[in-house]
This record gives sequence, structure tokens and C-alpha cells, in this order.
Amino acid sequence: MKVLKNLVIVLAASSIVSCSNPVANKKSLETSIDSVSYALGLDMANKFRANLPEVNSAVFMQGYLNGMDSLNLLIKNDDVLPVIQNYLQKQQAKQMEEQQKTALEAAEKEFGHFKKAGEEFLAENKKKDGVITTESGLQYEILKAGKGEKPSATSMVKIHYHGTLIDGTVFESSVEKNAPIEMRVNQFIQGWIEGLQLMPVGAKYRFYIPQELAYGAFPRPGVIKPFMALVFEVELLDIK
Repeated sequence: MKVLKNLVIVLAASSIVSCSNPVANKKSLETSIDSVSYALGLDMANKFRANLPEVNSAVFMQGYLNGMDSLNLLIKNDDVLPVIQNYLQKQQAKQMEEQQKTALEAAEKEFGHFKKAGEEFLAENKKKDGVITTESGLQYEILKAGKGEKPSATSMVKIHYHGTLIDGTVFESSVEKNAPIEMRVNQFIQGWIEGLQLMPVGAKYRFYIPQELAYGAFPRPGVIKPFMALVFEVELLDIK
């Protein structure tokens, strides 16, 4: 973690600075130790301003002086790095969440019509005879019943599939390529992970997958745009 590394280097460097005169107000730097001491302090300030601008300077100085004297420590030395790391990890997680929220809002503004079209399609589709809707929103219909074992999330399965958009546009098909695929169930999109575990070997189902159980806001190469609902015909050939 770059920010943590910078702070650790800064705090380690600060330990060589004398605290015999903790509050100085020099107008010039006359000795080499004065120059390096001032440079270390300036370097710390620059790094904090760049990486941790919310730092409480007064409490920072209290911790620095307590550490130099090894007196009145409010945090054990063994806990110093975990406290810093925990705080920075939370801050980075918060920043990532904000960035993802901003990116999602931008994607919805540009591609929201795909989301609306998918929701309208699925709302009508669930009314059709033979279409079953699960609690997650996945819809499926049984095209051919199977009699074999059902896979688990960690099972390696061999399948044929034919994928289309809700308007029927084909985007990928192992059937057309005559090349079934083998992969673990939990490596597929969420709609498949759920749907495959409903299927016995030998069955063929059609899945109608809401965008949140497919690729969500993330486009795929080709015709799949953000927030698109997808349709798959899937045949479970074998559990390896």
C-alpha cells in the first residue's frame, strides 16, 4: 500500500530527530543537523498534505513527542502499524465506493434505457406459462427435463449454450460452434450459478437473466452493453 509505505518511511525517519528542542522557530538553518531536521519535518508535512490531509497536527505532535520520550503512550508500539493500516484501508475502501458510485451514476445516465427495456421485458415474460421466477429475479423455463445429478456451486460441468439479447440477437453460442465448454459452476455469471444448480444432467433450460445477475454496469466485447438483460438456452451435458 503506497500511502502506508510513505507514512511508515516518514515516521521511521522522524525517530532520528532530537526532541531536546521540540518547539523551534528558527529563521535560518546554520548546521547540517538543523537542515536535515527541518527537511524531515517539511517532508512529513508534504506527504501528509498529499496523502492524509485530515491528520490532526496537534495530536500527531503529541504522539511524536510521547514516542521520543517513551512516556504516556496512548497506543502500544505493537499496535501502531495496525492502527495506521486499518484507518488507511477504510479510507481507501470509502474512496473506491465513492468512485464506483460516480461511475455507476454516469453509466446509468448513458445506458439506463437498456436497464428499463430489460425490466419491461422480464415483467411481461414472467406472465408466460411455463416461466418460473426465483426469489433473486432469475426466470427460467424447462425445455427438456433431465434425470441425472444436479451440480453444486463448485462442480465442474460440461454444457452447451446459446446466448441472445432480449431482441433475439445472438452474441455467443457453443451450439453454433459445436464446441461445448467445461467450467466450474461458480465461475459463471450469478444467474448461471443459480440456474445450473437447478438442472439435473441431461436437462435443457432457458434462462432469462436480469442485468444484476448478468454483467450489470459492465459491458462485454461485442453487442452486450451495460445493464442488459440476457437470454440463454443451456443444456447440462455432464458433471465432470
